[in-house]
Amino acid sequence: MATAVNCCLSSSPCFSLQNKLKSLLLKNNINSSSSSYGLHQNFSAFKTLSFSKNISSNLLSEGSLCFSTVTQKPNRYSVVCEAAPKKKADSAAKRARQAEKRRIYNKAKKSEVKTRMKKVLEELDTLRKKPDAQAEEIFPIEKLIADAYSAIDKAVKVGTLHRNTGARRKSRLARRKKAVEIHHGWYTPAPAADAA
Repeated sequence: MATAVNCCLSSSPCFSLQNKLKSLLLKNNINSSSSSYGLHQNFSAFKTLSFSKNISSNLLSEGSLCFSTVTQKPNRYSVVCEAAPKKKADSAAKRARQAEKRRIYNKAKKSEVKTRMKKVLEELDTLRKKPDAQAEEIFPIEKLIADAYSAIDKAVKVGTLHRNTGARRKSRLARRKKAVEIHHGWYTPAPAADAA
């Protein structure tokens, strides 16, 4: 949205126009009714343009500026400035593209980890509820656990998951597997050593 401010032409500039503005457009919008006031002046006649001190330099620090004359009284005129905001920098647009690409990549990695963990946990729950389960039935689940471990390790390596998060999820799978083995009697934990 353009901001319009009234600027006056003075002999002492408060800041340099070339250092603050990217582009400058001078337009002469004087209609035929203003010719009686003697306002047919060309902007090229002005050697230098300066602003009064009551104008904030932050307003005109970036973007483009448009000047046009406005008739007020027979012997007075003013200049109207419109400051348009600068478009988004190319570096910011590139950062936005990179962030979106990383977001999609990380989302896929997290989804893969969740899916593999869910498969393992479902198979372990099924095996735990099975009354006549055999010890050999744990081998296909161990293959699923190995795949889940691989997916977790890859997600940690590329930075999608924190290393503590990866270790916690791997530990969750290992504890659940051990609980199923203990439940069916395939594994007997060693008794804890008594502290002397």
